[in-house]
Amino acid sequence: MGKSQYDDPDCYSNRELSWILFDRRVLSEAKDRNNPLFERLKFLSISASNLDEFFMVRVASLMDMVNAGYTKPDIAGMSPKEQLAAISRATHELVEEQYGVYNEAIIPQLAENGLRVIARQEDLSEKEAAYVDKYFEENVYPVLTPMAVDSSRPFPLIRNKSLNLGALVRKKEGEEELEFATVQVPSVLARVVEIPSEKKEEKAVILLEEVIERNIHKLFLNYDIVCSFPFRIMRNADLSIEEDEAEDLLKEIERQLKRRQWGQVIRLEVEEGIDQRLLAIIKEELNISEEEIYKINGPLDLTFLMKMYGLFGFDYLKEKKYAGPQQAPEFPPDCDVFERIRQKDILLFHPYETFTPVVEFIRQAARDEDVLAIKQTLYRVSGNSPIIAALAQAAENGKQVSVLVELKARFDEENNIVWAKMLEKAGCHVIYGLVGLKTHSKITLVVRREEEGIRRYVHLGTGNYNDATAKLYTDVGLFTCSPSIGEDATAVFNMLSGYSEPLSWNKLSLAPLWLKDRFLFLINREKEHALVGRGGHMIAKVNSLCDKEVIKALYEAAAAGVKIELIIRGICCLKTGLPGIGDNITVRSIVGNFLEHGRIFYFENNGKPEYYCASADWMPRNLERRVEIMFPVERPELQKKLMAILDRQLRDNVKAHVLMPEGIYVKETGEGEETVNSQLAFCRMAVDNARKQAQLVNNRVFIPEKHHE
Repeated sequence: MGKSQYDDPDCYSNRELSWILFDRRVLSEAKDRNNPLFERLKFLSISASNLDEFFMVRVASLMDMVNAGYTKPDIAGMSPKEQLAAISRATHELVEEQYGVYNEAIIPQLAENGLRVIARQEDLSEKEAAYVDKYFEENVYPVLTPMAVDSSRPFPLIRNKSLNLGALVRKKEGEEELEFATVQVPSVLARVVEIPSEKKEEKAVILLEEVIERNIHKLFLNYDIVCSFPFRIMRNADLSIEEDEAEDLLKEIERQLKRRQWGQVIRLEVEEGIDQRLLAIIKEELNISEEEIYKINGPLDLTFLMKMYGLFGFDYLKEKKYAGPQQAPEFPPDCDVFERIRQKDILLFHPYETFTPVVEFIRQAARDEDVLAIKQTLYRVSGNSPIIAALAQAAENGKQVSVLVELKARFDEENNIVWAKMLEKAGCHVIYGLVGLKTHSKITLVVRREEEGIRRYVHLGTGNYNDATAKLYTDVGLFTCSPSIGEDATAVFNMLSGYSEPLSWNKLSLAPLWLKDRFLFLINREKEHALVGRGGHMIAKVNSLCDKEVIKALYEAAAAGVKIELIIRGICCLKTGLPGIGDNITVRSIVGNFLEHGRIFYFENNGKPEYYCASADWMPRNLERRVEIMFPVERPELQKKLMAILDRQLRDNVKAHVLMPEGIYVKETGEGEETVNSQLAFCRMAVDNARKQAQLVNNRVFIPEKHHE
């Protein structure tokens, strides 16, 4: 296959359709009978939640392009209009499949295991019906706001993602004219309502919208209810901010957040069998096309299943909980974090190893009299972040604290505005990112005065400084006091706060400056080795791959004979099995109980292997429109740890899905082989390491190592 052919759109998959394949992989976990029933229920909920965000952002973005008359094709040769048509077909099939799993697998098996989900009012016994009606009057009725539509009352604004009941009503005086009425199902009340069961061995639940629908006549006393059906809408939630024109980014984002609730309607979900007269009114008022309507055979918005997952008494139907995160051997309890980092570079693997040392790093810096300055980038933080509290305390203690808060972190904008204001109030210097770029890098710099002089301690990570998601996302983080990385870290923060960048850098590679060029160089170096008969091998673990230049470089390297092993959780626009490339490129996706999030890279480099970790995926937005950091991992012991992670995932035959030349993913079966569930294996390894460390501490054995540059 000639080099020129790599520009052929047939060499690439469409980004959005590839994402839908990812959500199908999530859904396949809900289908997998090897998974405990409540885990299957959880994966079904996640697939629904994923699809919501996909519509609010990706589909919305394509609609904006179509509305603006944008016709440029993507790397797979599809115009925005063609993409929308293909997405509509694929998502209708996906939704049908989701509800097939719900109705045919989940619900019957829940009933077999003592959880009865009451889908219809007719299924209520007399006693249960009485309880439901009483529950409505005491708990639900006072919260509801019924809204009728007539000549004096216009069609109400329906909030994004809200669940509503639409009804056709007729005045009791005998008038024939039908009127539209609606009531929002309140999100402040639990959607899953437990009902006292008449059988000891059974638990019964009903959904809140069913409770309201049963009692809807009590909301419209002067009307007869002709029919009532639930409906739900999805709106365009992609913020578009002209930063050059926004004098105050903080105020502009706050203003845009309010608009997110009332953006263009891009998807309407209604219950299958909805009265056509009712549907016609909703369709006309929301100005929505037939292709954007999803007729649902079951309850709308399956994200409620995550609430059902939390029901008491069903632990035996869940995966045995990981007894972690575990204490990292390098950071025993109550240790001096700085002393440990001075001895050697330390690499943590979350969530198997605890995120606590990262929090402790900031806490100890905040209290340490010798610490002069703390600088950190924040992209997403948890609701009650201990890191935010520590940074505020550091500022109050007189430290120089500089924090870059990325206000444009999608769906976390509001949260980040709150934290930014709080940090400013505590005396921190808060920077609101760079115009036109998102700051997605994860870096912390602590400047400390010591006997030998000023020493810089750095933490670099692949994941956010979020103690909550650090228990769910797999990420790696490096602690170091390497002088060269310390210099680079200072340069990063000087660049972010407004100074020009230095002429030369030591170890770190930054986007949008030259990170992409660095990746292309590393891939091409493997190709050059292969071309002169020295072989070539690289492994890359990322969340997404859709950058055309990177994919072309991978194709060319593979055609030269480089063995390329890719571990890509989500979007992959690269194709396998192309002529001239054959099986030199393999792609696998691991979907498990933890969300695969780390970015790890291995380049064989003719027997002088290099290892890197990064905050960036191989996407144009990461490499060209974001501030991202890639950092080397140079200590042999840590390189061995990274290779163990990659190797275990490449051998996973329980949670891995392999991309076939036909463009579909097939789950590894592991038949006739040793069963390898990489996430489970990492849990066991972390427990074993923590146990060994505890024994060493009990025996008071600790041998310090010298720090290596």
